[in-house]
Amino acid sequence: MEILGIGINELIFIIIIALIVLGPKDMQKAGKSIGRWLRDLTQSDGWKVFQRTSNEIRSLPRNLIRDANTEINEINKEIRNASSLTSTGSANPKHNRQPQPYSDKPVAPPENKISPTETEPKESESDQPNNA
Repeated sequence: MEILGIGINELIFIIIIALIVLGPKDMQKAGKSIGRWLRDLTQSDGWKVFQRTSNEIRSLPRNLIRDANTEINEINKEIRNASSLTSTGSANPKHNRQPQPYSDKPVAPPENKISPTETEPKESESDQPNNA
């Protein structure tokens, strides 16, 4: 059990030191004043805001993971819908092709049917007259 980040052992050590320094009579007064201060602190609006913010920060990674999983599930549904449309057949003949069996023979690359256009040779800078 921890209170404000202080464990049982530390709390006992603080009480013993306070008893030695303050003495038994002043210890009662100090305990009452510390108790009032802690009660006022925990009932204040600032403490409530601090607690809410702390809870939000602690739950932030869990919320981010949940949102990411929701998005991933939506994307998976879209992919399944798209893949079911292509597997049932579509208007695009590219998707209607049957897969070709694998062969060990090397496949020749397709021929390039586009020939490069001939360009007119440009005059070099040395062929141009000097207009200086």
